Amino acid sequence: MTSPTPDSSRSEKLFARAQELIPGGVNSPVRAFRAVGGTPLFIKSAQGPFITDVDGRRYIDYVGSWGPMILGHADPEIVAALQAVAANGTSFGAPNELEVELAEEIVDAVPSIEMVRMVNSGTEATMSAIRLARGVTGRDKLIKFEGCYHGHADSLLVKAGSGVATLGLPDSPGIPASLAQHTLTVPFNDATAVEDLFKQHDDIAAVIVEPVVGNMGCVQPREGFLQALRELSTQHGALLICDEVMTGFRVARGGAQALYNITPDITCLGKIIGGGLPVGAYGGSRELMRNIAPTGSIYQAGTLSGNPLAMTAGLLTLRRLKDESIYAELERRSAQLCDGLSNIAADAGIKTITNRVGSMWTSFFNDGPVTNWETANRSDRELYGKFFHAMLDEGIYLAPSQFEAGFVSITHTEEIIEQTINEARNAFQGLR
Repeated sequence: MTSPTPDSSRSEKLFARAQELIPGGVNSPVRAFRAVGGTPLFIKSAQGPFITDVDGRRYIDYVGSWGPMILGHADPEIVAALQAVAANGTSFGAPNELEVELAEEIVDAVPSIEMVRMVNSGTEATMSAIRLARGVTGRDKLIKFEGCYHGHADSLLVKAGSGVATLGLPDSPGIPASLAQHTLTVPFNDATAVEDLFKQHDDIAAVIVEPVVGNMGCVQPREGFLQALRELSTQHGALLICDEVMTGFRVARGGAQALYNITPDITCLGKIIGGGLPVGAYGGSRELMRNIAPTGSIYQAGTLSGNPLAMTAGLLTLRRLKDESIYAELERRSAQLCDGLSNIAADAGIKTITNRVGSMWTSFFNDGPVTNWETANRSDRELYGKFFHAMLDEGIYLAPSQFEAGFVSITHTEEIIEQTINEARNAFQGLR
């Protein structure tokens, strides 16, 4: 490792130190900038739509901590509430009133959820949902979709998207072949392939899907695709798991299932329901959820689950999102951003395809529609990396990977989005 030079930025110096202490210098792989090159920025603070790095440079942020900051960073009401709650203790390892109140908000918003169990991450939510599905069906196999990322549990790191796709890894070593063989994969948006798997296997416990994919970039479901998954799962006695860790409360208050009018058996949540703090949850009907310990025999536990800090931030966020005008405004501003980016890319002669659902979006450096992992994978990674750094130079922070969704918050005003478009015009012209 090369020692930082005396005139290195603080981010470079911190990254050099971090690489001696933390694998790759980061605590989540995509943060390492391997897909785009260069040194990752170390962030010191954030406010509204902005983040500020340790060298004092401010950026307009479209990562939003990978989705949860729908109200913007450091929302004053949430910060004040967290300070007040922290003074009474940060974790009890015992029940508290806030977790009951947050559960009520979730059940009220998501019709398919009658009972919900809090966990600490999206990975915990999805692996617990799969255990529940296997437990109640007595079956082992799982259908997932190529390029969909559902956390890093062993059953799910098979043809996964997100950081796995970013690093160009097919799967992860350390997963027993005997376990991986229970995970069946098919292309996203291909209901016929799902039907064929059900014909070939009679021991499929569940189908798990990101109803709107965010982990190979933003990819929408084709018309009728999610409904076909619902029908096939019911027909063959399997459960349908909607991984709404990213889409829950993001694309609509009731999540993608409300937007596309489907009813999953199990829903996984995260991101927004913690208001930026670590959290996850999974829920379904009372009949199904009562199979979980201590009322049932399917075990799952978590010492910090339902901690008062995460519950407070999530509760305030979800209560604010009862105002449907927020979603209308997010739709309008996100359309302004994505239409603007598409137009200026075309003006510069750069081929891009921008996918968007609500305030989730991705501009793929691609000359054709992106509907699954195969088509997403045709994107020009090198050109995206150049665009990423050009945008950084203009003061715009995007995801350091072509295969991650971007997010708009309610604090991204029309003026900030117009500024983003103007800066992007310079970046696209530079790519010529």
